[in-house]
Amino acid sequence: MAQTASKKWLGIGLVVVVAIIALLIWNKQRQNHSSELVIGISPSFAHPLQVAADEAKQQGLNVKLVEFSDWNTPNITLNHGDIDANFFQHQPFLDNAIKETGFKLKSFAAGAASHVGLYSKKYKSFDELPNGATVAIPNDPVNQGRALLLLQQAKLIELKDSNNHLSALKDITANPKNLKFTEVEGPQTARAIDDVDLAFGYPHYLRLAKTTDPESALLFDDNTNKRYAILFVVRDDYQDKDNKLQKFVEIYQNSPKVKAALDSDFGPTLWFPGWK
Repeated sequence: MAQTASKKWLGIGLVVVVAIIALLIWNKQRQNHSSELVIGISPSFAHPLQVAADEAKQQGLNVKLVEFSDWNTPNITLNHGDIDANFFQHQPFLDNAIKETGFKLKSFAAGAASHVGLYSKKYKSFDELPNGATVAIPNDPVNQGRALLLLQQAKLIELKDSNNHLSALKDITANPKNLKFTEVEGPQTARAIDDVDLAFGYPHYLRLAKTTDPESALLFDDNTNKRYAILFVVRDDYQDKDNKLQKFVEIYQNSPKVKAALDSDFGPTLWFPGWK
């Protein structure tokens, strides 16, 4: 009888021990999750950010990168509080998004800025473009303005205000070649290049899509200001607990491995630091 009772208590003891171990494991996972920094990103920026995340992990900081295929969901998700920050947009885009949605978002820090170009797989110069040539440009107000400024730099169009970075198609005052514009979502300009005569393009998206050599633009923009640097964006009420995001930003901005990844993805001459 005593032996049976002993076995019973042993069994109960084992159950309690297993439960305690399970509770400790669950609590550890919960703590790890709560200390995890979650950043929403565009796939075109994934490689350098993953390099930074790998370095952060070696320093005890867990960073989860969540990829979004469009330019609307990252801000919706951030505003809802499902992620800590996002990294896909520059200041003019953020300003316009806030104006259109009323979201309470702000810039936390700057990342890399890149040049943009005009690309063609059919023609080797602007002079070869035929009358009525088709041109792919972004459909959002900010990046469309950037594309039109570049087309003006190429002397293919003239704009009402030559310095307005928010110019729209309605602001074109001269179009000698009678260019026909195809408006697509910004990330899709890299794909549209196969279907048009000329396309506005981002080197990193072109490298990701593998549709053409990012270095092969007929013209790159001459803009070296940091207006278009990609930003780490957070909610207005974001509290950087334990300086997690600040630590990650410092790794991104200072790591030689991240610089090498940026050189690889953009091209060494096609990006520059937006934080200096």
